[in-house]
Amino acid sequence: MTVNDIKELLDAKVLCCEEFLSNEVHTACGSDMMSDVLAFVKDQSVLITGLCNPQVIRTAEMMDITCIVFVRGKVPDEMTLQLAKERNMPVLSTARKMFEACGILYTNGLSGGKEN
Repeated sequence: MTVNDIKELLDAKVLCCEEFLSNEVHTACGSDMMSDVLAFVKDQSVLITGLCNPQVIRTAEMMDITCIVFVRGKVPDEMTLQLAKERNMPVLSTARKMFEACGILYTNGLSGGKEN
């Protein structure tokens, strides 16, 4: 699945880094707790979250996350988006709730990855 596929499935808006919509995504993680993301996420994941702060971008970069989707229509501030741009990290926003966004992606073939 690509970032563009995720955008289409979730009726999401691209907030930055549209040039990276063809990047591949292999797994997904839905969480507002960055400690869980650090403990669980594998390479080339999409992070689905409602947490809008720069720490989300920093965590995503550390874990080689492919893109971030903010749920419930949330849009991070300009400083957070600038940080994402500097790291070539596509950022999307969808009006869908986290549960619904995760369900849609799972139904369309994106898994949460293997358990440790």
